[in-house]
Amino acid sequence: MKLSTKHEITLIKEILIEKYKNAKTELEYKNSYELLVCVMLSAQCTDKRVNIIAPALFEAYPDVKSLSCANLEALKMLIQSCSFFNNKAANLIKMAKSVEENFGGEIPLDEEKLITLAGVGQKTAHVVMIEYSGANLMAVDTHVFRTSHRLGLSAAKTPQKTELDLIEAFKNNLDILHQGMVLFGRYICTAKNPKCNDCFLSEFCKSKSGFKAK
Repeated sequence: MKLSTKHEITLIKEILIEKYKNAKTELEYKNSYELLVCVMLSAQCTDKRVNIIAPALFEAYPDVKSLSCANLEALKMLIQSCSFFNNKAANLIKMAKSVEENFGGEIPLDEEKLITLAGVGQKTAHVVMIEYSGANLMAVDTHVFRTSHRLGLSAAKTPQKTELDLIEAFKNNLDILHQGMVLFGRYICTAKNPKCNDCFLSEFCKSKSGFKAK
């Protein structure tokens, strides 16, 4: 696959920042606790589904302390329409217990501390920090992975290596670019039937299947 040139990368970056400079996650949350829970639930699940689940969940468990004391089966019932709800329920309780015991009940906004929590890997930690504090980080979900390859920003086989390629390519404004690439992949550069004729980055597309001339 042909990779984008430095000039093309600069233009892609400028366009994404202009288009998505005010972009935020579509997850609905009120504080860092709710954000972390929503991001954990969103793994292999749509933001729309998480937003349907969240109100009843946060009514039952409005803070870290209440979640740390949650009954596992009761929690499972609340999130059962979410993919992998059994594992997620167990991890949510373990996460909350750890936050209570190790961080005084406050969600740590530090990558090294976040990834010590059950169910929180690097991607989840980065998404939370990008959204909540505007950290200069990149997180590669399925949308970012797909769009970065179609645009020739990376040829890496894994999300982790793709993240490194994007950091090297963009260097700064990574929080805006992450949010932008998620929305770009979700609504324009979709996995099936990408909206190529409506794409404002079509001139940079390196995907034979992804780009159709107007």
